[in-house]
Amino acid sequence: MIELKGVDREFIVGDQTVHALQDVNLTIARGEYLSIMGPSGSGKSTLLNVIGLLDRPTRGTYKLDNQEVTSLSDDELAVTRQNKIGFIFQFFQLLPRLTAQENVELPMLLAGIDPRERSEHARAVLASLDILDRASHRPDQLSGGQQQRVAIARATVMRPGVILADEPTGNLDRHSSREVVAILEQLNQQGMSLVIVTHDPEIGQRAARRIRMVDGCIERER
Repeated sequence: MIELKGVDREFIVGDQTVHALQDVNLTIARGEYLSIMGPSGSGKSTLLNVIGLLDRPTRGTYKLDNQEVTSLSDDELAVTRQNKIGFIFQFFQLLPRLTAQENVELPMLLAGIDPRERSEHARAVLASLDILDRASHRPDQLSGGQQQRVAIARATVMRPGVILADEPTGNLDRHSSREVVAILEQLNQQGMSLVIVTHDPEIGQRAARRIRMVDGCIERER
């Protein structure tokens, strides 16, 4: 499903070249559960951004569902992200003026789906995550765990093939963290590939496959 070969990502900072990723080779099969760990600045989030088509590699190739995506236009990348990739972030990234249901409907709105169908599908996904009773609440009226459930609903409402989670429990208490991880693992069991970037060794060890990054390189894999 995902195949990176010889991927580098460089940034120019002042007169210095920062090698955020160096010769990364990584294949992720459909339905895999992968964690990415390593110290701050090791390239974890940069790798996730490249996989999620939020950033382009400086060198190397990236195939998603056997399609070479590094040469796609910005509009083509946006459509591919919308249909194939779901993102979950540490700070939820919900739009504050929208209700929970409206936040979940947003990807379907951008895809041009009929309003009635959007509403029905959003409510069904919220119900599956046990948060339908908060559908009309804005983010500031929700707890951190509830906000992350809404974020998961938004990320998965289009049934993407892969979920990319960047420190999804980093802003939650332990109880809420366990609930969120359980939800993500259930989605993985339903066939979605799950890639989690985390500093938490307890969460990282839960993945069936684990990689550790250091200085922009994959140091080891288990």
